[in-house]
Amino acid sequence: MDSNEQSLWLEADRRAAGYLQTLACRRVFPDQAALSGLAAFDEALPEHGLPALDGLRLLDEAGSPATTASNGGSYFGFVIGASLPAAAAAERLMLAWDQCASSFVNSPVAATLERIAGDWVLDALQLPRGSAVGFGTSASACTLSCIAAARRQLLARQGWDFDARGLAGSPVIKVVVSELVHVTVKKALRLLGFGLDHLVVAPVNAQGQIDPARLPPLDGASILCLQAGEVNTGEFDPFPELIGMAHTAGAWVHVDGAFGLWARASSQHALSAGVEDADSWTCDGHKWLNTPYDAAMAICRDRQALAEAMNSDAVYSSASPDAQKNLTLEFSRRARGIPVWAALRSLGRDGLRELVDRHCLIARQIAAGLRLAGLEVVNRVVLNQVLFRGQNAAETLALCAAVEASGEAWFGSTVWQGEPAARISVSSWRTQAADGEALVHGIGQILTRLRGA
Repeated sequence: MDSNEQSLWLEADRRAAGYLQTLACRRVFPDQAALSGLAAFDEALPEHGLPALDGLRLLDEAGSPATTASNGGSYFGFVIGASLPAAAAAERLMLAWDQCASSFVNSPVAATLERIAGDWVLDALQLPRGSAVGFGTSASACTLSCIAAARRQLLARQGWDFDARGLAGSPVIKVVVSELVHVTVKKALRLLGFGLDHLVVAPVNAQGQIDPARLPPLDGASILCLQAGEVNTGEFDPFPELIGMAHTAGAWVHVDGAFGLWARASSQHALSAGVEDADSWTCDGHKWLNTPYDAAMAICRDRQALAEAMNSDAVYSSASPDAQKNLTLEFSRRARGIPVWAALRSLGRDGLRELVDRHCLIARQIAAGLRLAGLEVVNRVVLNQVLFRGQNAAETLALCAAVEASGEAWFGSTVWQGEPAARISVSSWRTQAADGEALVHGIGQILTRLRGA
């Protein structure tokens, strides 16, 4: 490495460390001056290359002020965790390694660490040992992988060779989803060609759980999609009853557990009782495990089903069935499982339990504070989600806007049962009880002003 390259890396590290050191005093959402400063990036493509150090300076000076401080303790939006230092540092070293993590031949260290990380994920989530774990880019990509494997397997049971014959003339596979199915599941189903108009919708109860008494009929050509952690309420579908009904009919059960599956590593594990009996699961690392982005998991009980559906072996590049290129959508890929390995190693079983338990406790404390402030908490707050409303839709939306404008915190608005609501998510390792107390205090002050006006 020459001196110029070394200087660039050191300057990047210096500026990154400086950003993190000022995180606590940054606005959680940028102000208008910072947003206007993004105009500095509006350049024409340079005719001749410009110095890399100058580009780094521009990124920091114009880009850093316009970030959301989602890596801080006062960000309560979208179930987004902050990157644990151990996971972020591992990612930094990964960049220096610059490995193509498709197979052992490409990167022995990546293949080894991702195999271990997969075993640790199954252990932490108490899912069937021996299941396939593919580390993909997102819950969307991992859901697509799992549903593709499910469809291929169900068709094979009917004697249909999907790989050779495709879908034209194939038996129909029915997909049953929750009335509140997450958009990433719908996206995966749409991309796989199921057609949104052909999805069969299962009604939910007042908490957002599928009602077993109203579950549409299932058979051996059905895929049932369930949820571990409904995105607004944090609720879990009643897995023992629903999965039992599905398997009696011969259906495949997929569980969207992007953040909720991590409850299985905590004192709240009873919420997800029975989920281990499903056939496939998706889970995100960048949510409750607090890894950097691009770290999600496609988990499939039948290792062969996922490996055959995702296989990308070629005459010039063959690998074992459990190579990551044969478990995920990507052929050329980064070793997304390494930050997962680093996060789990740094937390341990006790640390992971403490992290999830602390966030659930803070969510309950926030909910209690909001009730005292005169707001309606809509959900039961069984996990880390707090869903609440003001006296009317206008007040709810005005409250969200005022919190954003304050720069002291951030959470988003949503719609619940046809009416606007606000959603607070507690999932950052930096978030402590004091951050929850400050949030409630700030909301109370804004609410007083709004109602006084």
